[in-house]
Amino acid sequence: MPTSVSPYARLLGLRGDLRIAFIDSPALAGNPLGDPSTRPVVAYLPPGYDDEGSKRYPVIYVLHGYTGDAAASIGARPWETNVVQWADRLTVAGAMKPTIVVAVDGFSRLGGSQYVDSIHNGAYATYVTRDVVAHVDATYRTIASEGGRAVTGKSSGGFGAMHLPMRHPGVYCAFASHSGDSYFRYAHPIAFPAASRTLEAHGRDVRAFVEAFEKKSKRAQAEYQTIETLGYAAAYSPGSATAFDLDLPWDPATGAIDEAVFARWRAYDPVEEAPRRAAELERLRLRYLDCGRRDEYGLDVGAREMARVLRGLGLDVRHEEFDDDHRNVGYRYAVSLPALSEVLENA
Repeated sequence: MPTSVSPYARLLGLRGDLRIAFIDSPALAGNPLGDPSTRPVVAYLPPGYDDEGSKRYPVIYVLHGYTGDAAASIGARPWETNVVQWADRLTVAGAMKPTIVVAVDGFSRLGGSQYVDSIHNGAYATYVTRDVVAHVDATYRTIASEGGRAVTGKSSGGFGAMHLPMRHPGVYCAFASHSGDSYFRYAHPIAFPAASRTLEAHGRDVRAFVEAFEKKSKRAQAEYQTIETLGYAAAYSPGSATAFDLDLPWDPATGAIDEAVFARWRAYDPVEEAPRRAAELERLRLRYLDCGRRDEYGLDVGAREMARVLRGLGLDVRHEEFDDDHRNVGYRYAVSLPALSEVLENA
């Protein structure tokens, strides 16, 4: 018999089910920031999924954006639709093939991990591609192969959706990136002056700023820009495995961009990394990019550049733009989820 629907699935109005498990990730154990290695893994199971049955399902992994976590991915708000609600609605309507959708938790003390392996944050790419995937394949009736998996996300999650297939080929056969971090020359330097000034007020002591930030009940926009920039530095330019030892991409005396450090950030830029990962990208069945034309971080330019680079490598890419900014664009999952499910293997 099909699996019964859990109370939280009923609360979200799902016809399918929602399962929440907690796994301990060796990849995150002992990280310098002291973030937990035990993380939630949320799995949406489509209508008709049967624990005792023989049918197997493809899986789409969903990566949240900066300041998000697994709970935020499945959070409900009036007049809005979260990713599992979109998956359920599309499946019931016949617009999407029955697919397991998994929300991953990539939060860190600095607001996000970028889903990269870092000596400062922990090995988040390994955690997602090895530990989370192994748990899902062992727990649910999945198609446990490259052709049965895809990855998607928005903003930092969109970056992760591009990064993971390039660095861990053979795990996913497709990606969809919504407003994903790319073309770092535009996306990141805009926040550097505010971050530099804010850290100066704390004696340029990263730990002092972070501890003060955590204690506040309300934070200024410049403080959010600062913690976000520190989160990127922890992923892209850690100084060492000591907590808060970060190489920042500007000169502390003048605030001018430190090109050597920023070059370490740009090594992760999908636009600059793609030519080095042509073979990994070629094996994918779908490369999907979109972004709003009014994106505050200029990520519409990043998506255009990424599409141009992919096409220059002789690779097909589905690239779309729409009239919106960076926020509250989760409705784009109504486009990407069916597209991903279409290229995934089905039992």
